[in-house]
Amino acid sequence: MAEIKVVISGMTGKMGLETLAAVSRESDLELVGGSRRQEGGWPTIGTPYSTAVPISTDIDSILEQTKPDVMVDFTNAAVAMEAAALAAARKINIVMGASGFSEDQLIQLDVMANDNGVGIIVAPNFALGAIVLKKLVEQAAPYFDYVDIIESHHEAKIDSPSGFALALMRSLGENKQFTRNQPEKENLANTRGGEHNGISIHSIRMPGKSAHHEVIFGAAGQTVSLRHDTLDRSCYMPGVVRCIRDVVANPGLVIGLENVLGL
Repeated sequence: MAEIKVVISGMTGKMGLETLAAVSRESDLELVGGSRRQEGGWPTIGTPYSTAVPISTDIDSILEQTKPDVMVDFTNAAVAMEAAALAAARKINIVMGASGFSEDQLIQLDVMANDNGVGIIVAPNFALGAIVLKKLVEQAAPYFDYVDIIESHHEAKIDSPSGFALALMRSLGENKQFTRNQPEKENLANTRGGEHNGISIHSIRMPGKSAHHEVIFGAAGQTVSLRHDTLDRSCYMPGVVRCIRDVVANPGLVIGLENVLGL
């Protein structure tokens, strides 16, 4: 079987470096290039690729030069949308791990996939445990009228709430309006958090955090808390590799790792 040629957009970021190392370990995947935000040399990461593949701030030139089968993107929503348009126009499949896509952007990605006959996978979270959390909260939701989502990430995360918290919110609020109490007096603005269909969402940003999501359901005399903690970015890599292999054989837009795994 031919190797799947992979370009990583945002290769020198934390998730990009993890993906680079993961791709290098797989015999059926071949790293052929990558992009970075600023000019600079290759990061010292102890992979066999070192300076063997091109890296540039210009993703379009990298795509033209390397002609990959798949572009994996770990940048941000705005940069990722620009890169996706360039890749889709070249018939390159796309795996997107950037955070914070809007509904309009997801619609645009669907059009890109269909118009160009390519596969696009958007995964707010690549960790299997997070996907299990999502399925569990969907099962619990019909039995409760109150729910809060609390998510915590490192202080450098650029958006809030996280893309996965938004995915949890959309999943919970798709078919149900929850109850959200309104205090008679709010002594400090926004202390009840963000709100969607009665779901309250709270974001924590500080050093020492990686990625943590907790969903708390409330009913008379009881609460149920479901939580997933990411302890190391390596937990995302089996999901990323699975998506790279899956996207080349499945044209169209797929949202969520659960729809790749069939959960």
